[in-house]
Amino acid sequence: MKRLLPAVLLVLFASLGNEADAAIRAKDLASFHGVRTNPISGVGLVVGLNRTGDSRRNEASIRALSNRMRGMGVNMQLDDIQARNVALVMVSTTISAHHRSGSVLDVNVASAGDATSLEGGLLLPTLLVGLDGNVYAVAQGPLVVGGFQVGGGGSSTRKNTPTSARLVGGAHVEREVNSNLDYNAMQTVEYILKDPDFTTAVRLAEAIDAVFDGGKIAEVVDSATLELTLPDELRGKFPSFAMKVEGAKVEVDTKARVVINERTGTVVMGADVQVSAVAVAHGGLSIEVQRSMGVSQPPPLSGGSTAVVSQTSVSASEEEGQLRMVEGVSIGELVAALNNMGVKPRDLIVILQAIRAAGALHAEIVAL
Repeated sequence: MKRLLPAVLLVLFASLGNEADAAIRAKDLASFHGVRTNPISGVGLVVGLNRTGDSRRNEASIRALSNRMRGMGVNMQLDDIQARNVALVMVSTTISAHHRSGSVLDVNVASAGDATSLEGGLLLPTLLVGLDGNVYAVAQGPLVVGGFQVGGGGSSTRKNTPTSARLVGGAHVEREVNSNLDYNAMQTVEYILKDPDFTTAVRLAEAIDAVFDGGKIAEVVDSATLELTLPDELRGKFPSFAMKVEGAKVEVDTKARVVINERTGTVVMGADVQVSAVAVAHGGLSIEVQRSMGVSQPPPLSGGSTAVVSQTSVSASEEEGQLRMVEGVSIGELVAALNNMGVKPRDLIVILQAIRAAGALHAEIVAL
């Protein structure tokens, strides 16, 4: 058995250009105050599974099925249910104040028991309740599973996560979310950025003013909030005002970030990441463990017995480190310099963290 340290599988996504970002619509950067979603959820039953549902150990699903059948006039005891075609699931989605009675919602369904797959299942009518305890929607219908699991003879194979599924358009809104905001009666409204940033906020305010022919419409309150004043001709016509505001385009300014996921070995770096001159020494440590089986034969007349023994040998070798000067001014030069050094993808995460600790990587490192 051979092991390399550090053992990391890396996928690198990096924007290597220095061009300015393309203009983004205000609609994709911010939203009007009060426009938000609310979570709703419920506990349901999925039937029609091909013996991939909850086992007898999960008594909650058996009780739920028994209660559901009893409510439909079929008196069933717990011992009468033996099949594994039923699974207890959690159903969740979000609803906003703009959804009206009869609107449809997409919902997420996830197994709450020990079911192995929800493939081919049908969700029975499930009440979706808000945090205030009121029922806002009812979900039911066939599930769409983005994976599978099959097995036999003690072996199995799986793709993705078959214990979670989607139900597209499977929930119907029964109660509307009450909103105390009357946009048509407003004279001013707050516009909230999804990612607070002073530079982006100022640029967005200027872009909105330009849409209204240079009129002073937007005022920057802080890094996340703009206060918009409706023009006299658009008061009482908030949808028309919102359409013009959301159509404004602005160049977004963001912090330089390096996002690292050590569990998957993924590194995502932006084009604005700057690197100062730094010396990097790179070397690899290889550890090899070999195991062989031998026979221990006792001497004659010793009274011992022949036995099989395991023999293990461990060897380690280290590559010679190379000290190189990395003088890149952007992430493009950094990646090129590390490639010239022969750095393997699995080592890049550790090197980036070391460069950041040395103060030469001018970016925020975000660990997921």
